[in-house]
Amino acid sequence: MDANILLRQIYSIAKRLDGMQIFDHNFPFNNTEMQLMKEIVRVKEEGGRIISSSLAKVLGVTRSAVSQIVNKLEEKNVVRRVPDEKDKKIAYIELSESARGIYERIKDEVNRIMGKIIDRMGEEKIENFILYANEFIGAFEDAVSDCKKLDLAAECSAEGN
Repeated sequence: MDANILLRQIYSIAKRLDGMQIFDHNFPFNNTEMQLMKEIVRVKEEGGRIISSSLAKVLGVTRSAVSQIVNKLEEKNVVRRVPDEKDKKIAYIELSESARGIYERIKDEVNRIMGKIIDRMGEEKIENFILYANEFIGAFEDAVSDCKKLDLAAECSAEGN
């Protein structure tokens, strides 16, 4: 396969994936806010608590961006900052009880939709999709890393044309 064709196909797939909407435009949270809430819930279910810097690391955004998101969600009574009992400079981010209920309803709806996709495509195709997507991403990351290690990024991109 020609590298240019592959790149166009990847961009097309990424654009379609990015444009997928489970809910209508009146949905109360954007993707980053949902990921933030999911991470808060995950850590809590594991018996822990999470701070802004950890959320930033997991979400791949700056601490400033997390602070802005938390401020916005705090104004809407979705999350709250809870100071550490011993070190008042540390604040844990937690979901409010009402937000937890909304999050669970959203999660249930997403799971219902994913169940329909599994029913339509079959488990084997879904498993292969995940396997091949992860394999492709790994190969991509390795190729980029190899180019950077050799300091030949320009040559590597020239070879791909």
